[in-house]
Amino acid sequence: MRLAALFLATAALFGAPEKQLEAHLKDVARLMGVRGNQLLGYGVVVGLDGTGDKDQTKFTVQTLTNLMARQGITVSPSSVKVKNVAAVMVTAELPPFAKPGQRVDVTVSSTGDAKSLAGGTLLMTPLQGADGNIYVVGQGSLLVGGFSAASAGASVTKNHPTVGRIPDGGLVERSIPGTFTDRTSLEYSLLEEDFTTALLVANAINEELGELDAKALDGRSINVNIPKEFQGKAVELVARLENLSIQMQPKDRIVVNEKTGTVILGANIKIGAVSIVQGGLSVVVTSTPQVSQPEPFSKGKTVVVDKKEISATEEKTKSLSVESGISVGKLAEMLNAIGITPRDMIAILQAIKDAGALNAELRIL
Repeated sequence: MRLAALFLATAALFGAPEKQLEAHLKDVARLMGVRGNQLLGYGVVVGLDGTGDKDQTKFTVQTLTNLMARQGITVSPSSVKVKNVAAVMVTAELPPFAKPGQRVDVTVSSTGDAKSLAGGTLLMTPLQGADGNIYVVGQGSLLVGGFSAASAGASVTKNHPTVGRIPDGGLVERSIPGTFTDRTSLEYSLLEEDFTTALLVANAINEELGELDAKALDGRSINVNIPKEFQGKAVELVARLENLSIQMQPKDRIVVNEKTGTVILGANIKIGAVSIVQGGLSVVVTSTPQVSQPEPFSKGKTVVVDKKEISATEEKTKSLSVESGISVGKLAEMLNAIGITPRDMIAILQAIKDAGALNAELRIL
């Protein structure tokens, strides 16, 4: 098993005093009502080099014939057999405060059984919001970061050739109504719930404004009443507040990824006194085919039987005693020193957490 890297989540060295983390308000909280909106549309990609949808993808042919009918060309769907067309779903995000005439990126994903969208062109596709209104129209040549090739029964594929992107391929046609400057209050939402951080944000805003206009509503929300001097000037107030320095209160957290065997932990997290005993038993079963040949003229049949052999190997037990108050970072060094693999370290941390000797959040990805 390959060794995974062990990262320290803090910049402090072992034994050094913990440093206070500072961040700007705009990095720890989001202003409510200022967000993007997801858009979705159904379209057609043309110009493919024989890598489009096959004949059994009926909706592609139907879409193509409907498109041709709008151009004044009447053709029966049963007579259309093309391989350079693919039906796609088109997605985009309308940024906050986007105005008509601005451009956004669009992502194009194959809906049918097309092999590749490389070299294709997306025809004009309206993108709708959740309310059913059209906000963006997408069109343009696709950029595909992969390829697919096949010949004589062999094929090779790199990345995802059935998904492409069109930079600035969406043209904003409609803006979301609303006037930001008419607000009488602002509400910030922390990216991560924490009552202490919410109070620190409210105190920092009050100190900056010189008034008690900010109030923490709960562990995530902070309400700010816009002072009289900023009435009708909400943009100036937000610009002034978003760069405030906030003293962060980092949570004690250990993040493990069982799929890759990666452990990410804070060096200053403490654990209680524990004794760790780790060992393993390996059982190997091998099967060797053997031919059983009958005697001459016995009317028996030749059969193949498997001869199985079982061997068991018990690894040498590894033990470690840990004193109370030791950091998790130091424990990781001790476990690495006795040859504990990252995957075994994950199981040990889970067991220490269950034993009540680890007072930190253990997040498993």
